[in-house]
Amino acid sequence: MKKPISYLALGDSYTIGEAVVPADSFPYQLQAALSTKDIPVAEPQIIAKTGWTTDELLAAIAEQNLSKSFDLVTLLIGVNNQYRGYPLATYEQEFKQLLALAIHFASGDASKVRVISIPDWGVTPFALKEARDAAQVADEIDAYNGINKLLTMAAGVTYIDITADSRLAASDLTLLASDGLHPSGKMYAAWVDQLLATF
Repeated sequence: MKKPISYLALGDSYTIGEAVVPADSFPYQLQAALSTKDIPVAEPQIIAKTGWTTDELLAAIAEQNLSKSFDLVTLLIGVNNQYRGYPLATYEQEFKQLLALAIHFASGDASKVRVISIPDWGVTPFALKEARDAAQVADEIDAYNGINKLLTMAAGVTYIDITADSRLAASDLTLLASDGLHPSGKMYAAWVDQLLATF
């Protein structure tokens, strides 16, 4: 029997799977899906919390003082920077640091890292209740993703663009959890399909 690979998931609410059971979150769905491809994965180690921005994730990683390396690392961060109206320049600087850490935790092997784009929450009922301009949110999310994609590609890391899929929630509420904001297990499953294609 193959030895399970180790997996570190870095992020925010989208990584912990806010408003869904843990098994429906994308790290756990990815763990289950990889096992069907004869790639057993150990229990994911998750450093993520709802509401975290890039600086908060950096601080949390520092507190963890990780000393081990991982066979797989995923990184998804930035929506809360956008939500709070933080400068793009700050995101660029801090995302670059997080990407470097992700590669470091993968023993310096960029091929073991996957960066996932930021979903567009502007299409959700939550955004409607907040009277947020969906077009403005979309433009800002695209700007953040433009930065993380550029940095990811320059580092030789695989980039998973799930943003277009996230916008399907505008006409399909089954893609959203009961809170009307975060993805449902169904949407996370679509993300996992894209991740699986990179193995």
